[in-house]
Amino acid sequence: MPDILLKIPGHAEKKIQLIPGIYRVGSSPASHIMLKEKSIHPQHCRLEVSENGITVYDLCGETFLNGKNIGSGGTPFVSGDILCFGNVEFEYFSVSGSETEVSAESFSEKLKNSQEKPVVPEKRDFSGEKSKKIPILEISGISSQNREFVQEVKRLAHLELLKRLNLKRLALSGTAQDVLEEQAKETIHEIIQALNVPLPPGVTREKIEHELIHEAIGLGPLEDLINREDITEIMVNGPDQVYVEHKGVLYKTDMAFADDQQVIAAIERIVSPLGRRIDESSPMVDARLKDGSRVNAIIPPLSLVGPSITIRKFSKTPLQIENLIEFGSISRNMAEFLDLCVKLRKNIIISGGTGSGKTTLLNILSSYLPDTDRIITIEDAAELQLRQEHVVRLESRPPNIEGKGEIAIRDLVRNSLRMRPDRIVIGECRGGEALDMLQAMNTGHDGSLTTIHANSPRDALARLETLVLMAGFDLPLRAIREQIASAISIVVQITREKDGSRKVVDISEITRMEGDIITMQSLFEFRHEGWSSDGKIVGKFVATGSMPSFMEDMKRSGLPFDLSIFSNGRENY
Repeated sequence: MPDILLKIPGHAEKKIQLIPGIYRVGSSPASHIMLKEKSIHPQHCRLEVSENGITVYDLCGETFLNGKNIGSGGTPFVSGDILCFGNVEFEYFSVSGSETEVSAESFSEKLKNSQEKPVVPEKRDFSGEKSKKIPILEISGISSQNREFVQEVKRLAHLELLKRLNLKRLALSGTAQDVLEEQAKETIHEIIQALNVPLPPGVTREKIEHELIHEAIGLGPLEDLINREDITEIMVNGPDQVYVEHKGVLYKTDMAFADDQQVIAAIERIVSPLGRRIDESSPMVDARLKDGSRVNAIIPPLSLVGPSITIRKFSKTPLQIENLIEFGSISRNMAEFLDLCVKLRKNIIISGGTGSGKTTLLNILSSYLPDTDRIITIEDAAELQLRQEHVVRLESRPPNIEGKGEIAIRDLVRNSLRMRPDRIVIGECRGGEALDMLQAMNTGHDGSLTTIHANSPRDALARLETLVLMAGFDLPLRAIREQIASAISIVVQITREKDGSRKVVDISEITRMEGDIITMQSLFEFRHEGWSSDGKIVGKFVATGSMPSFMEDMKRSGLPFDLSIFSNGRENY
C-alpha cells in the first residue's frame, strides 16, 4: 500500500498512509490533506490512489514532480518521486504487503510508542481561562486530562479500521447501509477488544468503542448530544470546545472532536442528504436534521476558531400549551385568549430574541388552526411540526455553486397566494417578504402567523417597517404603517430570562392609526417582582385592564370565553 512522507521546513517529517480513494490537497479546511502554509493554494492538487499507485492532478498550475511542472492531466506518482508545491514536499515510497497487514498486537504497540506517558498524558487545556466560569456537563465521563490519550487511541484505531475495512469502497459497491454499519461495528469491536495497553482511570474500552463507532458511521460527538432529551442547543466552536444548553443553562461538555476535518465531516454528513454543500466557496450553510432540528454551520476562513456548528434541537414529542403553562412560560388565561384569536382568524406576530422560543410558540399556536383549513407553511429550513391533515410545507433553496437557482422566502410567499391558502404560516419574517405578507393579510388571507426578531411589541412594528423597505419599493412611511395597522391584530412578546426560562411577557393589540403613529394597547403582561434565593425569576402574569377592540367578533363567534380575565390587575394562572 502506498505511503507518502510529508516534509515541511521547520517541522518534523510525517508519514501519511493512503488507502484507495481521492484526496484533495490544499490549505482549505475542506481538503482531505490540509496544509496551513502560505505557499499552498486552497485547492492545490488532487491525488487519486488505487491499488496500482497514485495519480496526481494539478489544480492551480504550481505543482511540480521531480522539479518539473506536471501541467494538465493526470501524472503518475511512483516510488522514489518527490512532489513539490511551494516549500512542501511529498516523497513517495511503497509499503510491502507484510507491512500493510497490521495485527492487533502491532496496533497496541503503535499506541504505546505514540505516547511517552500513555496512562497519565500531559494535561491539555481545551477551554482556556474564560471557561472556568462555565460549569462542565459530563457526557462521556472522560476528563480533559485523559481526552488527548483517547483521541490518539481513536486515531490509530481508525487507521486500523480503514486497513481492515474499506468503507468507501463498500459504499460505492452498493453495500446496504445497515450491512455497512454492522460490519464497521464488528471490526471496531475486534480492534478495541484486542487493545492491551493500560487505560487511564475513567476510560474503558466500551467508551472508546462507542465514540469510534459514532465517528465512523455517525456524527461523532454530536450523536450522544442529539440523543439527549434534556439538551436543547448544541454549540461547537472548533474541535476542542463543545457547549450545550441544558435546562436553560450554558455548559461546556467533556466531548471533543479529533480535529477540524472531523468537524467538517460531520457537517457534510448533515447537509449532503439535503442537496446542500459547505466548502471554501460556500462557507456557511443552514440545514436540518431528520427530526427537524435546525442546524447552522460556518467554516474557515469566515470562522477564526475553526469549523463551528450550532444545532437548535426540537423535542421528539412537540411541546403542547399545557407544557408551557406547567413551565410557567404563559398563563392559562393568556393561552385561551390566543386560542380564541387564532380561531377568530386574527393575524398574529410572535416577537422575541434569538433562542427565546418563538418557533416553539408558533408551533403551538399553529396547532390551534382548524383541521378543515388548507395550511401553507413557508420556512428557510423546515422546522414546524403541524399535526393537521391538510398542510403544504414549502422550504426556500439557497443558490447553487454558480450562484444561481436561489428560491427566497419572498418568492414562496408570492407563490403561496396562488395555492388557495386558508392560512399562511411563515417561519420567520426577515426580509422583503414582509411586504408580500402584509399584502396577503390585507387581501383576504386572515389568520396568518409569523415570527420576527425584536425586543418589544413596539420594536417589532419598527422592525416590520424596516423589512418592508427592504423589498425595494420607495413607499411612504405612512402607507407602510397603515398596511401594518390594518393587517396585524396581535403581537406576542416572548423573552428568554437570565435564569434560562422563557416567558410570554406581553400580549398587545394593534388598535388603529392616530396621525402617523400606530397605537397599541397591552392586554396581558408579566410583572417581574424579583429573584428567588436559587436565582430563579419571580413574578406573575396579570391583565392590564384593557379590553380587545374586537369584542363584537368574539360575541358573534359564539365561542365560550370569560371576559372577566381582562379585569385590571387580575392574576392569570
